[in-house]
Amino acid sequence: MPTIEARDLTIRYGELTAVDGLSMTAEAGEVLGLLGPNGAGKTSTVETLEGYRAPTAGTVRVLGLDPLADRRRVTPRIGVMLQQGGIYPGITPREALRLFAAYYDGAHQVDRLLERVGLVEQAATPLRRLSGGEAQRLSLALALVGRPEVAFLDEPTAGIDVGGRQLVREIIRELRDDGVCVLVTTHDLDEAEKLADRVVIIDRGHVVGVGTPAELMTAGAGDEIRFGAPPGLDVADLGARLGAGVSEESPGEYRVAAEAAPATVAALTAWLAERDLPLADLRAGRQRLEDVFLRLTASAAADEASDPAAPAARPGAARGGLARRRRARRDGRR
Repeated sequence: MPTIEARDLTIRYGELTAVDGLSMTAEAGEVLGLLGPNGAGKTSTVETLEGYRAPTAGTVRVLGLDPLADRRRVTPRIGVMLQQGGIYPGITPREALRLFAAYYDGAHQVDRLLERVGLVEQAATPLRRLSGGEAQRLSLALALVGRPEVAFLDEPTAGIDVGGRQLVREIIRELRDDGVCVLVTTHDLDEAEKLADRVVIIDRGHVVGVGTPAELMTAGAGDEIRFGAPPGLDVADLGARLGAGVSEESPGEYRVAAEAAPATVAALTAWLAERDLPLADLRAGRQRLEDVFLRLTASAAADEASDPAAPAARPGAARGGLARRRRARRDGRR
């Protein structure tokens, strides 16, 4: 039985459809990345899994339970990391963790958790005086203090420096190794590529891609070369030189529809060198996760635009839902 399951999940706000027949699963000991552009339905999906919102149609299960109907049984077994808000700005990290720990049986020892997230020196500093990265690591610690079986982490590395990002990645990997099911929502696709065992890409309330990062980056790549160079290259002239189609996929990002044969790569680098243009990046037969994301979400948008019967979709982040999540954390129900 999956640890997290959504089946044919639909969420509507009046006539607006935020999530439209979405199905996905996540297992114990897995890091699942939930990706999508703004308005894709990520927040509505996650809030429903956390038990803050009732689905319009379909079903969700967390640890085999309905997170809304069985909330008293589910809440002590999950941890939720919000990107911002939820706790009093004058409270210190040690005070906040002690408060949250009091609501759980078998909670983490506070000082050890402070050490694990790198906040020992800031333990007595009011939240309002913490840096953005320090506050983010406190939010992570609060989500983990109750030793959750499922962790919902919203942008866990946002606003954190390089060293802090590495620390957060290590903690997430430790959670996975301990059998915790971790659902990460993020806009940082490079981070998702590093963290996630599998990713689910959603757009306009639909799943448009699912698989491991490696599977998604390999699928559909075909025979092609991708490279970075200054924007606005004469792609027609370059294509004539290479004997292959060349397109500028986004400013400064180019695609050559040809196998990465040594002669083709040599001709490409020579063409750039003749014009004193730098080659910033060169990839053959393997896309980045960002390439996959842009391709899949662009395809979904094109499909919807061509279907006049497609329902209107809007962002799934209702303000009331976020406010309820913050109140729940202040009330200590997390």
